Amino acid sequence: MSNATTMLGRNFKHTIRNPVTVFNSVLLPVVMLLMFTFVIGGAFDISGNYIDYITPGMIILTISYGLSATALAVNTDMTKGIINRCKVMDISRSAVLSAHVASSMFRSLIGVAALIGVAFAVGFRPAASFAEWLGAIGLLVLVTFATSWLTVALGLFAKTPESAGMASVPLIMLPFLSSAIVPAGTMGPGVRQFAEYQPFTPINEALRGLLTGEPQVSSAIVAVAWCVGVALVGYVWALSTFKKRA
Repeated sequence: MSNATTMLGRNFKHTIRNPVTVFNSVLLPVVMLLMFTFVIGGAFDISGNYIDYITPGMIILTISYGLSATALAVNTDMTKGIINRCKVMDISRSAVLSAHVASSMFRSLIGVAALIGVAFAVGFRPAASFAEWLGAIGLLVLVTFATSWLTVALGLFAKTPESAGMASVPLIMLPFLSSAIVPAGTMGPGVRQFAEYQPFTPINEALRGLLTGEPQVSSAIVAVAWCVGVALVGYVWALSTFKKRA
């Protein structure tokens, strides 16, 4: 635990000293929220207040925006020999990976908190009860945990920092091809089917249902199943790659 805490502090210092990471994780989602709400949102045929619809989707987008920094940081540690240095020291190997996962989760959740604060300022009014807020927070933690492990695995698997950054692009783009911005049912043929059966749509719908006070049990079950599956794949893949390359 002490080793992981030390590595976590190191990762946070790197994040603070990298303005691009801070912008992508915290500021860019806020800019996107304001743009969709006040510039583009009026073009969408959404019943009710659009800010109430888009905020849950933008929360998931906020999580995905911070993933490229995680993949890049993990790969940089691998390619620059930081992990090899840790191997010859009295440091737990698991601390290296777990610290990257923890820093990715904290960075994402800080970005989510900033986004929710801005959303409240521009008119977001969720109808969630205390229990539903707890459920929404639990789902967000599970999503960040799952995507962080998968991103760590991608960062370890990539051969260069540039390819590590590119490897995380699908995870950044997938939420756009879900029900985050508009309902999947309004999309054209082909795209609609893809949106309906990819993991971020049930996650969006489960979170939206919790925040609007209308929980969707089926979407929540599918969302949790996707998160557990992604987390398991990411963890096993990361551990296997770490043992082979480190």
